[in-house]
Amino acid sequence: MLSHLKFQIPLGRAGSPSRPRGRSARVLEVLLSAVPAILTLAASLAVTAPSTFAAAAATPAASAPAPSAPSTDTPTVIVVVGVQGEEDFGNVFAAQADAWNEIIRSVNAKGVLIGGPEATTVTDRERLQAALAGEPRQGRGELWIVMIGHGTFDGKEPKFNLRGPDVTGSDLADWLKPIARPTVVVDTTSASAPFMNKLAGAGRVIITATRSGQEENYTRFGTHFVRALLSKDSDFDKDGQVSLLEAFLAGSASLAEFYKTEGRLASEHPLLDDNGDGLGTPPDWFRGVRAVKRAQNNAAPDGNRAMQLTLIPSPAERSLTPEVRAQRDALELKLVALRDNKSRMDEDEYYRQLEQLLLQIAALYPKPS
Repeated sequence: MLSHLKFQIPLGRAGSPSRPRGRSARVLEVLLSAVPAILTLAASLAVTAPSTFAAAAATPAASAPAPSAPSTDTPTVIVVVGVQGEEDFGNVFAAQADAWNEIIRSVNAKGVLIGGPEATTVTDRERLQAALAGEPRQGRGELWIVMIGHGTFDGKEPKFNLRGPDVTGSDLADWLKPIARPTVVVDTTSASAPFMNKLAGAGRVIITATRSGQEENYTRFGTHFVRALLSKDSDFDKDGQVSLLEAFLAGSASLAEFYKTEGRLASEHPLLDDNGDGLGTPPDWFRGVRAVKRAQNNAAPDGNRAMQLTLIPSPAERSLTPEVRAQRDALELKLVALRDNKSRMDEDEYYRQLEQLLLQIAALYPKPS
């Protein structure tokens, strides 16, 4: 995870590293001493039996018993497939759902499919509401909601078009209020951007296929995004896993290449929000995995939290307990904030805090034998 945090070492004559002095030298020693610990992580835990999509609740949420508030370290992936419209669209949506099922089967996650071919007397809107009501509200296991299909926006309220009654942005915002777990919403539908405004908040990562509610044409982002999640080529920092941010960037690049190759004007422009301001950041604001542009109001950059989340963890990542991962993630976010404030800090104070954080992170990893 640390591989995307770049700290510059001063260069001497002819571009060779200059000899660091004082606290700079100590920080360099800490960095070098931490490398063996990071590279010699304990062997990965055995992969548990694969999970498949569970049947969504068959009764409306209103009639379900009030849920308790258990905690969970196991991620849940709720995949909702909307009304297909034309048959060709339905085939594409089904292929995306199958790809998500492939991911869920490969990891220790709970999968819920809504909008599949099974017959039901309960509407898909009710099933989604019931599925969310039945989820643990606390825990380190992420709650993923993937929306596949068509969407609309009337200038006030975004809607996800389901079989039967639609789901609005306000509906989903209300249903998510009790949930304090890390939450990821991937809305791959048309006119999806207004969902970001409704759902953004602390502890949430929101991805949309469009940058406004006026981009109403059929979207292809969902196909490119899930392919990126499954592709090793999306692992930009070469840490053995594809983060949510890397999948967003790789999927967006693949989507842009599609429109360029086809000679078409792009009718969708994905956004990512993980700082809770609901503004979103487009992929071309990133260099590598770091946002290098900021909004006019100088809002905090997006991407730092999304870089820490992955649905398919590497063996090294699986070897860490949820508690250790949470500690490491919190320390890494402090490192990012420190790096962003470097130009406004006294040099000695910067390196003092940097050294302290690096030592804390190094202590979380097994020491080399």
